[in-house]
Amino acid sequence: MNVEPHPIRTSTEQALAISIESMRAKLPGNAAVKKLREAAASSFFESGLPHRRIEEWKYTDLRALMRDVAPLASPPNPDAIKQAKKLDPFPELKLRRLVLVNGTFIPELSDLSALENGLTIVTLARALTNGHKLTHRIGELKSETYDAALALNTAFLNDGVLIEIAEGTQISQPIHIVHAFAEKAPAATYARSLVVVGANAKGTVVESFVGADGIAYQSNSATELQIGAEAQFDFVRLQAEGNAAIHLSTLLIDIGQNAKFSLNPITTGASIARFSVSLRFGGKNIEGCFAGANLLRAKQHADTTLVIDHAMPGCSSRELVKTVLDDDSRGIFQGRIVVKPDAQKTDARMATHALMLSDKAESINKPELEIFADDVQCGHGATSGALDENLLFYFLARGIPRKEAEALLIHSFVAESIEMILHDGLREALLERADDWLARRQS
Repeated sequence: MNVEPHPIRTSTEQALAISIESMRAKLPGNAAVKKLREAAASSFFESGLPHRRIEEWKYTDLRALMRDVAPLASPPNPDAIKQAKKLDPFPELKLRRLVLVNGTFIPELSDLSALENGLTIVTLARALTNGHKLTHRIGELKSETYDAALALNTAFLNDGVLIEIAEGTQISQPIHIVHAFAEKAPAATYARSLVVVGANAKGTVVESFVGADGIAYQSNSATELQIGAEAQFDFVRLQAEGNAAIHLSTLLIDIGQNAKFSLNPITTGASIARFSVSLRFGGKNIEGCFAGANLLRAKQHADTTLVIDHAMPGCSSRELVKTVLDDDSRGIFQGRIVVKPDAQKTDARMATHALMLSDKAESINKPELEIFADDVQCGHGATSGALDENLLFYFLARGIPRKEAEALLIHSFVAESIEMILHDGLREALLERADDWLARRQS
């Protein structure tokens, strides 16, 4: 069934609608998948790109920020594949790599051999073509309100990875989903991932986004995490896109009872970035941790919007976000904790801190609590400020140059959240990446 587009207000929205229509008959999938795409396309045709009058997007007005629409990326040529291999952000770590180049899964760069018992990995494109059982679980998790980025990603549903960790399975080697952009001209990608973690399973997934500087490409990704009861699961995320890129990403998470979950997002890249997280505590006695860090410079705009839904009793959540802003950068954190009426004995704490290295930088912190239960412990806090001059003087008085002293203080500030990553190798690699950011600032 074709959907008639509603009038669209901007040229960007018109171009996106035309692109959706042109790809409608070319994308793989059965009737259920096509129905999912149609519903997403209809939502976009109806609502278009978000703007400042929509509360959740007040500080990231896509109608104003997205002036152009890049063409859909084509499958990469051998040169692009060769270049993508060099972009791996963790080349020294022993990880099971699943590599998408320009939004297309590349088998020769990926490791699908000798999968552990209980681990299933299939590419989305193949799953859609063959009607794999995991495709029926795509779209089960939904954002609380209309999300244009997620709607576009679903409307273009084409490739990505589907991962299932069976009940009781323990994955010893982290799985690394690499999104690499290696074209020489702007293009748009829409990758989709689904991770299903069975009851009492244990594992770590890393997702990274990398690309060359100076190319105004557009990356729109979505990931769904379904975590079963008693599971222990860690998700580490590095957004290190090229400095001219637009990065839109949606993460939808549902957690079962007695599970333990940690999410560690690190942002250093993209010109404009928006990371939307919807996390639902769907069972009792869940322990959840969100520890993120943002390192921004030049005119970077990075928006992290987090909604945590405490729907069941006895759960605890901790959120800590550290943001370093230099030059004319802009950092936004919107964090909302919702405690439903049945979620008694909830223990939820949220803190967001910004370190301002420039008078021109801008920090927007908006923590929120919505509590509908009476036996809870909840709190939030937000701070922003410059480097402590007394501490700087302490270092300077001992002969440490000013830039080196600043680097030590900045490292100490941001390392608090990075050090909460449980995997030793990933933690050290990301601390080194933070040090590299500081070293470039010093030079």
